[in-house]
Amino acid sequence: MPSAATMNRREAIATLSGAALALAGCGRASDKKELKFWGAGREGDVAAELVRGFEQEYPHIRVNVQKMPFTVAHEKLLTAYAGETLPDLCQLGNTWIPEFAALDALEPLDSYVSGSKEVQLQDYFDGILASNRIDDTLFGIPWYVDTRLLYYRRDLLRQAGFAEPPQTWQQWSEMLAAIKSLVGPERYSVLLPLNEFEPLLVLGLQLPAELLRDDGRFGNFRGQDFRRSLTFYESLFERGWAPRMTNTQISNVWDEFGRGFFSFYISGPWNIAEFKRRLPAALQNEWMTATMPGPDGPGLSSAGGSSLVVFKSSQLKAEAWLLAEYLSRPSTQQQFYDLTGDMPSRRSSWQMPALVDSPYARAYLAQLDRVRSPPKVPEWERIATEMRLTGERVVQGVQTVDEAVVALDRKTDEILAKRRWMLDRNTLPGAS
Repeated sequence: MPSAATMNRREAIATLSGAALALAGCGRASDKKELKFWGAGREGDVAAELVRGFEQEYPHIRVNVQKMPFTVAHEKLLTAYAGETLPDLCQLGNTWIPEFAALDALEPLDSYVSGSKEVQLQDYFDGILASNRIDDTLFGIPWYVDTRLLYYRRDLLRQAGFAEPPQTWQQWSEMLAAIKSLVGPERYSVLLPLNEFEPLLVLGLQLPAELLRDDGRFGNFRGQDFRRSLTFYESLFERGWAPRMTNTQISNVWDEFGRGFFSFYISGPWNIAEFKRRLPAALQNEWMTATMPGPDGPGLSSAGGSSLVVFKSSQLKAEAWLLAEYLSRPSTQQQFYDLTGDMPSRRSSWQMPALVDSPYARAYLAQLDRVRSPPKVPEWERIATEMRLTGERVVQGVQTVDEAVVALDRKTDEILAKRRWMLDRNTLPGAS
């Protein structure tokens, strides 16, 4: 049976929502409440179109949509926090949730969800939902999902003697070696751009050990698991299967993929539309997506995407939650997918024909059941940058693997110094 406190929270949410619904039929234009919603990038562009249906359903609420370019979104949000001008509802990247939760800027959503008929947590992918929890508190509702997997040239893989994509690192290595023998010294088997941290992160998440230890107080990169991931990553370059270059050193990934400069590429769902649009007609049946191979079987990948969060400073929390519910409906998610191509966060939304009929989306659906969150600390993006630099130093021969993991732990420990200080004094939100 639910506790009395839980029932009180549910009744409170139901009362607030009911009051909003009652007002919907009788409000005048001057009585409208203005709800502020911030979106980023393309999602911010289409949000204004998505909320039209919400405003028709709740005519007493006007939604003021503001778009943030992704390049300045993080800075804009921090400035708004400092200036106490945060919006009511916002699109927030999953990896930013720990930072804003640590600032005590986010409204906990467990009580809202418990009283909601629209948001059903069992309909979400477990690994993605977990990225929205800090300890046991839910701070965001996944809006769209993102993960990384393989794009590959089926024709070149067949020519190298393989009918199916790899399931393990060993199988992948055998395929990469065969493709390299097939294409010769001027082409490669896989592109792993040295200015992207995601490929190394995915490999690091595939082994059990956490990338940080002691409740996120220290780096754990010198441990056996990450050392194994970094060694495998280095081997892909050392054996000549991957070029030592960034993605800015080639014309563009689509053209080079089309001409066979590389046969495997780790990327996200937005590239489905790009490869469809940019590859010549003769190659449209010669590429496919596949789940990530793992050390000893099908592998994990990173849990990404953006979520909907309500800020604590909002004076319209009930209305903000109504909008979050509306944007979370499967019918709204289908409209969102049609406008952006972003993968929906709810399993039920994956029943839409556009996804059911897409051979490229199937691998994403399978991969979303095998995702893992990066460490949930506010400092993670700085650490990820250091991890990328570490991978580049190893690949370029500046450091050995042993030297690199020790240096990365040292730098990570420096970045986490303030976190340790706050945890030791029990002054960090959620510290115990």
